[in-house]
Amino acid sequence: MRIRSASFVCLVLLLLAGEIRAQDPMETIRIDSDLVDLKVSVLGFSPNTPAPLLQQKDFMILEDGIPQEITFFAAADAPFDLVLLLDLSGSNSKNLKMIRNSAKRFIDAARDVDRIALVTFTDQPALYSTFTLDRKELKKSIDQMDKAFGGTNFWDSLDYVLRDLIGHESGRRSAVVVMTDGIDNALPDVAGPGSRLPFEKLLEHIRDSETIIFPIYLDTEEENVKHYHTPREAYEQARQQLSLIASACGTTLYRAAKLKDLDTVYPQVVRDLSTVYSIGYRPTNKSLDGKWRSVEVQLVNRPDLFARTKRGYHAKLLEPAR
Repeated sequence: MRIRSASFVCLVLLLLAGEIRAQDPMETIRIDSDLVDLKVSVLGFSPNTPAPLLQQKDFMILEDGIPQEITFFAAADAPFDLVLLLDLSGSNSKNLKMIRNSAKRFIDAARDVDRIALVTFTDQPALYSTFTLDRKELKKSIDQMDKAFGGTNFWDSLDYVLRDLIGHESGRRSAVVVMTDGIDNALPDVAGPGSRLPFEKLLEHIRDSETIIFPIYLDTEEENVKHYHTPREAYEQARQQLSLIASACGTTLYRAAKLKDLDTVYPQVVRDLSTVYSIGYRPTNKSLDGKWRSVEVQLVNRPDLFARTKRGYHAKLLEPAR
């Protein structure tokens, strides 16, 4: 039997006690029963064929490495929140038209129930639109992007989206489509101060998040090596980092030199996010000792697929907020 591991599990801990909220916003939980409720996204289905719904027998749950009995299972066609994170730094000045047009195509590909937010970044992020269903206003915001200049704080900007923008939303699947060459000014031998957050910390935040990231690499290497003396080693490292982000989320690093290169990306993102599996179990470890419980979802006999959510929870009964 072959099993594909999913390291990151999104869950809400439910324990017998009525509704209680954690005071730490990173650990907000509801306590209603002894059921641990996992919200799982499955990625990797071929965009050329209809995605089949998986069954309970296709999933295995481990808590601290110990198999758990699934007591609740359901699949739902769920709305999601999508952030378009667009690199408008100087290195992408020649890609501005493609960035604007591709962003509009993403908006057209999303379903009517899917909300979209629009964020750009240079040496800091700029929020053009919060989550909305208004497609016309989103496209107006895109048309206002008339310049690409300045430095690139990519890592800080993606972290802002994860922690400050999506972090305040709840109850919906979330994803980020980021279009960038990946060159953060914090990379070795790249001019400028760059992000304050190290890439390793950003990758930790990505792994701890239930948000799925779809990185799109915009190739600016030849232009910027020639005119700005950006070292080729920086581009190699940037591509490696984008690949690590994709790998952590179970997605693919897409490459785009022209708009047509992205035609297959839009439906893939939509179908990967549309179906959410709710999987519940009652932990064999009943102790409320406050310790971290590592939770893992594995897909049985489906090495072609990848399951994605948060990695675990702290097993503790919290005092109600006053």
